[in-house]
Amino acid sequence: MKFLKTADAVIHYRTHGLETGKPVIAFANSLGTDFRIWDEVIERLQDRFAFVLHDKRGHGLSDLASAPYTMDDHVKDMAALLDHLALKQVIVCGLSVGGMIAQGLYASRPDLVRALILSNTAHKIGTPEMWNSRIDAIRKGGIAALLEPIMERWFTPPFRVESNSLYAGCCTMLLRQSAEGYSGTCAALRDADFTAQAPAIAVPTLCIVGDQDGSTPPALVQSLADLIPGGRFAVVEGAGHIPCLEQPDAYVAALRPFLAESA
Repeated sequence: MKFLKTADAVIHYRTHGLETGKPVIAFANSLGTDFRIWDEVIERLQDRFAFVLHDKRGHGLSDLASAPYTMDDHVKDMAALLDHLALKQVIVCGLSVGGMIAQGLYASRPDLVRALILSNTAHKIGTPEMWNSRIDAIRKGGIAALLEPIMERWFTPPFRVESNSLYAGCCTMLLRQSAEGYSGTCAALRDADFTAQAPAIAVPTLCIVGDQDGSTPPALVQSLADLIPGGRFAVVEGAGHIPCLEQPDAYVAALRPFLAESA
């Protein structure tokens, strides 16, 4: 296991193939998940790419630090990790809040970013009222109280069946996250808005979404792509909010043409 101590947090991270000199993809995860959500993507792309993964503060094996967080906290953690690894000009792939972290990383440290994959995300997600309501619900009943509605947004009905062991594992992954870390990141999402920064993105950018995403629907992700000069847009059929888990083959197939041009 690898850990990095930043200014005010200890971040759990993993690398694959950095010694090979292959182009690097740095991943940023969604709310309530850890970096294992990218395992199937890495398996399919490891012949051509190297990887950096990390658990956001308050998630996985990274420590809680001082919640609630700002988006800038998450951005600085990712920048610190890439600096620690002496990496520049990486392809940054962020899902949901990870996509907002990716946008913030480009806005503050464009030297680190070669291209962006903004997956199931937007320039602004939800409303303050929505996020405050979710924070209150977690304080009262923990993450378990929101398990079913979260899973309905994350995955399509055919995936959410008792016989699907991967679905069961995803439920366990969410339930094992820190309630304080989850709600702390809800606060970061509540206060983040990259609407003004998106038109200044000047690197190749792919915005991708599951066709049945209940958290960041296709129209919202399309609106982000429309803000970005030259922004591309792709839809993964038969997927909800986490297509890299639900439809990894289709997800990677949608990424390949973009990666071939951006690497």
